[in-house]
Amino acid sequence: MGKGSNVQKATQARERNLKKQGKSEEERKAALAKTKADAEAFKCKICLQTFMVNAKPPLLYQHVVAKHPDSVANLESCFPQLAGYDPSDPKGEKKEAAAGAAKPKKAPKKKEADLDSLLDAGLKKK
Repeated sequence: MGKGSNVQKATQARERNLKKQGKSEEERKAALAKTKADAEAFKCKICLQTFMVNAKPPLLYQHVVAKHPDSVANLESCFPQLAGYDPSDPKGEKKEAAAGAAKPKKAPKKKEADLDSLLDAGLKKK
């Protein structure tokens, strides 16, 4: 008989390569746990569908509109992260503009000593 199937050889080679990289069993388990947590970062409370950690609010809103049209008025019933989300302003530009308009503009700085005041003080041009 042979020395083993290709699957066994590939598994052994993979284990050897992992040991060469120097990652311990605990490190691999921690990395796997982090990957699973990132894959299930956002979870719809109604249908329990998961979304990855890099999912943006427009994608979550699109899910609510497509899958739960009766919950569109109350977005937090699906995703608490959508509290205060405005679908007409998906990037939040209007909110930033309103916050920016409330701040007074800074007055330009006055030059402390312009050329005329220096000449009046007794300095001469070269």
